[in-house]
Formats: sequence, C-alpha cells, structure tokens
Amino acid sequence: MKNYFDVSGKNAIVTGASSGLGRQFALCLAEQGANVAICARRVERLEQVKQEVEALGVRCVVCPCDVSQPEQVKAAVDKAVAELGRIDILIKNAGAGFSTPAVDATDEDWEHVIDTNVNGVFWFCREVGRHMVKQGYGKIVNIGSFHCQVTMNGVPRSAYSTSKGAVLMMSRALASEWAKDGVTVNVLGPGYFESEMAAAVTDQAYEDGIRNGCPMGRRGNPGELNGAMLFLASDASSYVTGQLLLVDGGWTIV
Repeated sequence: MKNYFDVSGKNAIVTGASSGLGRQFALCLAEQGANVAICARRVERLEQVKQEVEALGVRCVVCPCDVSQPEQVKAAVDKAVAELGRIDILIKNAGAGFSTPAVDATDEDWEHVIDTNVNGVFWFCREVGRHMVKQGYGKIVNIGSFHCQVTMNGVPRSAYSTSKGAVLMMSRALASEWAKDGVTVNVLGPGYFESEMAAAVTDQAYEDGIRNGCPMGRRGNPGELNGAMLFLASDASSYVTGQLLLVDGGWTIV
C-alpha cells in the first residue's frame, strides 16, 4: 500500500526546534525517516533534541540560529545544505509574541515580534527557496496560527495577529512565485497548544478564554498537529499551495 505521507530519505530544516512544537515536528519527521537540521538559539537544548532525533535512526544537524538575524539564517541554511546535501522540507516554526495592550507596547516589543515572526520567515524562505527552486522541488510549511484570520477577545494580540496575518500573505505570494518551480508554500495554523511562549503569557483569564472560546473547550494535545504537518510536508499535498490549514479545535467556525 502506497504511503502518500512518506518523507523517508528526505532532508528537512525545522526552526524553533529546541522545545515545544518545533521539537515535536523534528521528532515526527525523524520517526517518518527524514533527516533533520534543527535550528534555535539555545545550543544546549538543540544537542538534547539531536540525541532524541538520532535515536530514531536518522541524521541530525545542529544549526544554531537567531531567526531575527539574516546572516545567522544564511549560515544555518548553508550548514544544513553542506552536511545533508539538499533541503526538501522547511518547517519554519520559531515565533514570538506578547500580550501587552497596544497603548503600552514598546517599540522594542513590536520590533521583536515582527523581526521574529515576519522577517525571520522571509529570510528562511528566501535562503531555502534558492536551493529548492534550483533543484526543482521543495515543501515549505510556515507555522502561522488561527490568528492569521481572527484575534482573541479580551487578550491584546496586536503584534502577534499582525505578524501571523503577514505570514499568510507572504506565503501566498511565495507560493505563486515558485509554483512552476516545483516548490509549494503553505501555512499550518494551530489554535492554542502548550508551548513555552504560551506559558509565558498564560493566566486564569487567558485559560478561561480558551475554554470558552474553543468549541472543543481545550488546548490542542501533543501530536495533534503532526498529521497536518506531514500532509503539507509530503507529496500528499503535491497540488496544494498557498493555503492555510487550520488545526484549531473549531475556533474559526464560530
């Protein structure tokens, strides 16, 4: 029986891979037989993830990188290509956010989110895209959010929602530009999942908002994004590009 989600033998880059969803994505791809280059700022955490990935029988390359620094992005991509030979899949996961009211947000708050969530996505797509266009194949999955489309009542999300909306339109523009080069660019849009970033801004009111606002009445569980990620990263989605795939427990249907 053909496995339409097969990524065995492919080479992937996963950003924000030192913890949370990025770590889950890296391990999921490794479980499916893909070699993985993992990127983040915290090298010691990456080394721990590398051990977990290699225990699954595939290659893993540690590429320290602050996605808000374009020269570091280029160096990370160059290292991944040099050690793995080519890049077939990019999972651009690293992100940042804050829940400060807009009137109290500093320029530094805003710039940090935009640099990480918008500029970092473009820089990674640009550097990886050069290789994918040249080789005539590539699967780019940018991690957006259901905030690509909606915000959250009672929780200030000005910078985060702006950045995720930008990721969606950027991905659509790149998808159109590279469609005839064999490169697909899509956005995976999670609802609320456990992560370090989420934990930093969580309080009871925030949790109540999730419980009351989501039709399923809960956060997403570990692993519930993996199937959607594999769909967009594999040839199962060969005729899908420029799309937002929401995995949000029903947030955007009400």
